[in-house]
Amino acid sequence: MLARPRQTPCMKKKFISQFSSARCSRARTLGGEGGFCSYVSMGLFLCLAGVLVAFFTFAGPTGALQAQGAAHQSNNRANVIKIMNPVSPQGSGTWTVTGSLNAARFEHTATLLLNGMVLVAGGGDGTGNTLTSAELYDPATGMWTGTGSLNIGRSDHTSTLLPNGMVLVAGGTNSTETLASAELYDPVSGSWSATGSLNTARLGHTATLLPNGMVLVAGGSNSSGIIASAELYDPASGSWTSTGSLNTGRGRHTATLLSNEMVLVAGGVDFDGFLLASAELYDTASGSWSATGTLNVARRSHTTTLLPNGMVLAAGGFDDNFSPSSSAELYDPVSGSWTATGDLNSARYFHTATLLPNGTALVAAGVGSTGVFASAELYDPANGSWTVTDDLNAARDRHTATLLSNGMVLVAAGDGSNNVLSSAELYEGKPSPSPTPTGTPSGTPRPTSTPRPRPRNRLSFRRHRAQPRQNVVIASCSNH
Repeated sequence: MLARPRQTPCMKKKFISQFSSARCSRARTLGGEGGFCSYVSMGLFLCLAGVLVAFFTFAGPTGALQAQGAAHQSNNRANVIKIMNPVSPQGSGTWTVTGSLNAARFEHTATLLLNGMVLVAGGGDGTGNTLTSAELYDPATGMWTGTGSLNIGRSDHTSTLLPNGMVLVAGGTNSTETLASAELYDPVSGSWSATGSLNTARLGHTATLLPNGMVLVAGGSNSSGIIASAELYDPASGSWTSTGSLNTGRGRHTATLLSNEMVLVAGGVDFDGFLLASAELYDTASGSWSATGTLNVARRSHTTTLLPNGMVLAAGGFDDNFSPSSSAELYDPVSGSWTATGDLNSARYFHTATLLPNGTALVAAGVGSTGVFASAELYDPANGSWTVTDDLNAARDRHTATLLSNGMVLVAAGDGSNNVLSSAELYEGKPSPSPTPTGTPSGTPRPTSTPRPRPRNRLSFRRHRAQPRQNVVIASCSNH
């Protein structure tokens, strides 16, 4: 038996009216008004009533929904409006406590390994001693386990993940002197081995992995003062070679690899202890530095973050008065200039900044005008503004923040309000709302009937059956 064609009420009414009128007209022509026409009309009514019962029986809920299409059309329009105007993906996130480190530490390093685990190494213990211990965080279990110890305890050093999966740790201090030594961590064996030493001992420097696999170390300080020199580490030979020096010696600055493969160094403190607003670019091809646009605000101990649009966000740090700064600005590699953007809600330094998968930047904790605090906020590049998100469970500064493979951010250890911390916590951003790909009004979900073959009938209602699919198309387009 062929399924009954699905019809809207207005089409049924028009069809019934035309059909009844034609039959009555024919009845009059055959020689009778009144009784015979009434008899025919009554027969037609009973016949159509039976057909409608069969229609609702075999068409199921989907057919019933389309039979009520006129009543649901206004609701479908309301749903389409909601879909075409989705809520902004930026929203608050939450912090949850995860396993604590085996050793409390600050001014340590944290590196995401190729296996998804996080390596934390060195740091200070808060009593004037530096640590040789290292440990691994497993996102699957939320636990930390000890791994091989560094050959030399150090803090205020750098760590860089190399293309071969090993981790290079360089420089820093062992509490008594500035270090030139460097060592490599092998995730397979869980052990450290010495590699070539830096040409110049330094702390408070930067280390940047270049596209060619080499590591650029620049600036910093040692017992002689602020350093302008820079050098390159070659993983193939395990040695360091000097490269072009910075135009201005600086420490506590930032270094960011740009999309054009140049390295942007910005801010910091100079040899005389003054804060710097200058910035410069390292050309990996020529091995030389050139001046670029100056920051609007001199700063040190700030953060810089490469945004998805290729611009660099500089935020917070010390200002000219050595007070925490709330200012933020953007560097445009095309024009080579800095422009002010929205201010942080809370001035801070010794904080962290992490680019999230949704393109926003998370700034967490640090030191403000009232001391160490737990506040965090999000920067939205789309509108250039900051919004407050949930506070961390523990106030901290000089901690680490690592974006995990699952999109969460691991914050570990740091210096707390009263003591050095071993605690760690995870930040999970609110997921971006997804538009509902259906035109069905909200309420009790309606089951979907099994598709049935369409009858070969000259009365076609295909355009009415396609309406829910049009809503789905609109929903997908609204995301672009």
